[in-house]
Amino acid sequence: MIISSSFQYSYLWLPLIGFVVGLLATMIGGGGGFFFPPALILFFQTPAHVAVATSLAATLPICFTGAIGHYRNGNIDLRIGMVFGIAGIMGAFAGASVTGLMSPDQLKTGFGIYSLLLGLLLIFNSRFRSVNNTPVSKRNIFSVAFSKIPKGSFYGFAGGMISGTFGTSGTAPVLAGLFAIKMPIKLVAGTSLMILFLNTLAALTGHLVMGEIDFTLVWLLTSGAVLGSIAGPRVTKGWDIGKREGAIKHSFAIIVIVFGLIMIFF
Repeated sequence: MIISSSFQYSYLWLPLIGFVVGLLATMIGGGGGFFFPPALILFFQTPAHVAVATSLAATLPICFTGAIGHYRNGNIDLRIGMVFGIAGIMGAFAGASVTGLMSPDQLKTGFGIYSLLLGLLLIFNSRFRSVNNTPVSKRNIFSVAFSKIPKGSFYGFAGGMISGTFGTSGTAPVLAGLFAIKMPIKLVAGTSLMILFLNTLAALTGHLVMGEIDFTLVWLLTSGAVLGSIAGPRVTKGWDIGKREGAIKHSFAIIVIVFGLIMIFF
């Protein structure tokens, strides 16, 4: 169900938040949805279930716009993306069902625990550094896609489940899966955005049936997020993102842990 909350002057911060999240998300290959639920709950006192569904609606254009930008730059492996995405769609519907069974406090605490685990995983999982930089033109894309179906399905389903449950884009499992199959770093950002778009679309569909989405919050967040997601791929074009991978990962991990602690204890 779609609702529209009364406008508040504090909502004027939402386009700026959306722009920053959209910019950073498309630069590193995430949908940015992780930051929307805690921001809405902590700073704007949005009910947890509404924040989850609203976050998905605001994340969708980030994933779509960012994926289109990366596709034009040749940074998406469509076959691998579909392997992850099909499993992710099933996970997203399952996650949306789980959210309906949780109370607002349970959902808020669950998000905090997920955030802590995610942050620690990002810090200590050295496998995130193992990538394959073989040029795309020299790889057999058909054989790669076929051989990676089991791993891709597992990580894709996990990403969809997280997306549907907590209203995030499910970036962490998706990126972990792409690194686990040793995808070239050049393709990680774009392919992950394609997968996250499919996950988010499925999760949003589930929440439209079972939950509430605040249209006022959506359009304010989206107005900034779309601009940021358009700028992201252009900013990173020509960057050697591999050299920045470690710094990006650890900075993101620290922010995630802080958000997790706040969600649990405040």
